[in-house]
Amino acid sequence: MTKKSKKEISREVGLEVGSICGKYFLKLDHLHYGYWNGGLDVDITNLHTAQDKYAEFAISHIPDGVKTILDVGCGTGQIAKMLIDAGYKVDCVSPSDYMNRHIRELLGDKSRIFECTYEEIETTNKYDMIWFCESFQYIDPEKALSNTIELLNDGGYLFICDIFRRDTKNKGLMGGGHDINKFHDLVEQTPFKLIENKDITEQTAPNMDLMNDILHNVVRPVVNAGMRLSESRYPMVVKFLKWKYRKKMDKLGNKYFSGGRSGEDFKKFKTYQLLLYQKQAL
Repeated sequence: MTKKSKKEISREVGLEVGSICGKYFLKLDHLHYGYWNGGLDVDITNLHTAQDKYAEFAISHIPDGVKTILDVGCGTGQIAKMLIDAGYKVDCVSPSDYMNRHIRELLGDKSRIFECTYEEIETTNKYDMIWFCESFQYIDPEKALSNTIELLNDGGYLFICDIFRRDTKNKGLMGGGHDINKFHDLVEQTPFKLIENKDITEQTAPNMDLMNDILHNVVRPVVNAGMRLSESRYPMVVKFLKWKYRKKMDKLGNKYFSGGRSGEDFKKFKTYQLLLYQKQAL
């Protein structure tokens, strides 16, 4: 495996922290967004239910005839377990050492885990479906499509349920996602035929309202309290650090506390798509 970049390490640490906090404080099994519909109140106490609804929604779109699935970027392994319990044979791809320990505990010998990135995977296995749930955005799209063509059986399916960037003049404050138009252009050059396309932006945008609420009503007050305590004890040190890292602090403050990470902003700059493609004969 090639040496991980700082960005990859930061992402893995972020997922690890998210998994630990979510599991401990909210008893969450998943790392993905929640699916908010059917009158479910958008409240942090309902996130567990919304995440279960997301997994059920995604699984309900698997076509008949699929028996083997490669779950790319499988997170905590919970969706893989749901798929296995539903009768599918599932292998997993995960580059995170922390996640892989938990996946092995959860799945045992029911699944093979490829401990690498999808770009680096090496196997002679073939699958009926390659599955990306909020993992496609982290993978080079050209390499992902190329590998998927090689790993799919004839007539197999590419399943993506993930965030994409809209083609807008402004970028917004939220990162993540490939450009949706460029992705569509890229797919047109492959043997994949679009079978199903569902826009679930409305059902996923409320997750950003939850995150925004946590940032403003939990994270920001805690940071401010810690800053006041530090200033009272080490005023000169804090003054120097605030001057030294003022640009980075201003950038972080603007990114996370300026109010530009709401559900409405998400809908303006992002689109959340369920995309199902079938591999055509070459």
